[in-house]
Amino acid sequence: MKPVLVVGAGFSGAVVARQLAEAGLQVLVIDRRDHIGGNAHDRPDAHGVLVHPYGPHIFHTNAARIFDYLSRFTGWRPYEHRVLASVDGMLVPVPINIDTVNRLYGLDLDEGSIQAFYDRVREPRDPITTSEDVVVNAVGHDLYRKFFQGYTRKQWGLDPSELAASVAARVPVRTDRDDRYFTDRYQCMPDEGYTRMFERLLDHPGIRVETGVDFFRHRDRLDARHTVYTGPVDAWFGHYFGALPYRSLRFEHEHLPDTPQFQTVGTVNYPNEHAYTRITEFRHLTGQAHGGTSIVREYPQDEGEPYYPVPRPQNEALYKRYEALALQERGVTFVGRLAQYRYYNMDQCVGAALKAAEYVLEKLDLPAVDAVPQRSAAMVAEPATPGA
Repeated sequence: MKPVLVVGAGFSGAVVARQLAEAGLQVLVIDRRDHIGGNAHDRPDAHGVLVHPYGPHIFHTNAARIFDYLSRFTGWRPYEHRVLASVDGMLVPVPINIDTVNRLYGLDLDEGSIQAFYDRVREPRDPITTSEDVVVNAVGHDLYRKFFQGYTRKQWGLDPSELAASVAARVPVRTDRDDRYFTDRYQCMPDEGYTRMFERLLDHPGIRVETGVDFFRHRDRLDARHTVYTGPVDAWFGHYFGALPYRSLRFEHEHLPDTPQFQTVGTVNYPNEHAYTRITEFRHLTGQAHGGTSIVREYPQDEGEPYYPVPRPQNEALYKRYEALALQERGVTFVGRLAQYRYYNMDQCVGAALKAAEYVLEKLDLPAVDAVPQRSAAMVAEPATPGA
């Protein structure tokens, strides 16, 4: 019998493949890169330091079901990501919290007075439709310029006034001293790295993996019972309505052999300095002990691998035209950040993939598979404790 074809070996493709294989299907997974794991792929650099070639990937979720599902394939290292921003010659916490404001303005605010400060400096906006509206409505123009405007212009190549409100809404403003970048219940890193987790995900007798295979070059020979596509949706249709805008990144990796630690936290943002947006030091993420250290600088750009769908109303309207075509496609399921033109986090990719697998099994008239048949205590770390 023909296999189900899964195009892409990242989170979306690997999870769908595993679910379909556990339902008894034969699955062929292809990826045009020479490795599995998509952008979450990690590997040792030339100096033996485990790095993320496509930029830092920090796992966090509030969904116990997603955490339990991935815990079938990896153990965990508890890790709470902290980020500083270089502003006015200081390194201060982001998201903005009490300590950020006190250090920048020489104040002594606490949880009883910080909201009054925000209320005094904010500039109410109604309606709130753009990212600029979100930030200025919450904290006013000065903090907007210090933290958001320059960073957004570099990251997206657009002013915050040109981006949907959802972009800025991802980064909250806090009224306490919590300096963690995320506040999810589960915050951790795969203890042997993402690639090892993907290897286990795809380690099933019903799954065959072929890397270095470009779907569009081999489309005619890839005869499948059903296709699950995780690539850019506009590419599937030959950019029929024009190209959907995606933002790309260029990564500058550097190893510092004589530097035990480059920075005090995993990531430092540079909203108003340099061409890069941030520097990440991997030892914080992985807990790896070694003599030197490895870092990566990120340079956003328009050309290159598609990383982020650009959230603007006109882009969403263009996507809807492709979505209408996708809904008419027989024997194809579209899932993932690029195929659904959504700014998904990793846990959201897993959730969407589990739903997609259920849909495929229903289309093929097969019973659904329990995503978490049993929880192995040996594989699961305790969830992070807020404030720990």
